[in-house]
Amino acid sequence: MRAHREIHRSGRGGWLRAAVLGANDGILSTAGLVVGVAAADASRAAVLTAGVAGLVAGALSMAAGEYVSVSSQRDAELADLRVERRELEEDPEGELAELAGIYAARGLEPDLALRVAEQLSAGDRLAAHARDELGLAADALARPFQAAWTSALSFTAGAALPLAAIAATPGTARIPVTAGVTLIALAALGALGARLGGAAVGRAAARVAAWGAAAMALTGAIGALVGASV
Repeated sequence: MRAHREIHRSGRGGWLRAAVLGANDGILSTAGLVVGVAAADASRAAVLTAGVAGLVAGALSMAAGEYVSVSSQRDAELADLRVERRELEEDPEGELAELAGIYAARGLEPDLALRVAEQLSAGDRLAAHARDELGLAADALARPFQAAWTSALSFTAGAALPLAAIAATPGTARIPVTAGVTLIALAALGALGARLGGAAVGRAAARVAAWGAAAMALTGAIGALVGASV
């Protein structure tokens, strides 16, 4: 009999979220920055300096923010596991009854629920309680370093696109070319994230591109206004 295999996408949640968020932020924030500076009629050197500074600062900010955020989540998870470990040591019978009650609430007969709880607890009691009482799995705990470097690298990769576009385009064409490259990149990223997550590709791509267009239009208008006033 051939083994039945299913593909589930929920396990990608941690790194996928960090990668998509980092790349999207890198593309959009850097594009908005360079378009705004270029709209103020700044020199090519000033635009590139602002873009590179935004890339470096943004990548470090994303890494630090993700690390702090995910570290807080992991601390909470580990604290729950410590509490559960202590309760298992102090009241093993009560914890077994609690686990059986969870299975009974899911539809098992009380006697069967108790036997299931005993069998699942025979190998690793903490793992059984973490999974079914706390909703935690050892391979799904928050990973701060993974989130940090994923966000930093994806932000850098995303930011490089509009920066390269505005650096390679001369004169008055630099803003429309950069905007076009940015919108294409945002739409592609939205579609990729949706495909990996099993969501509707077209709607995700359109949503991300629309927000990108609005952000660049606003930053461009502000840049032009500031440039005219100073």
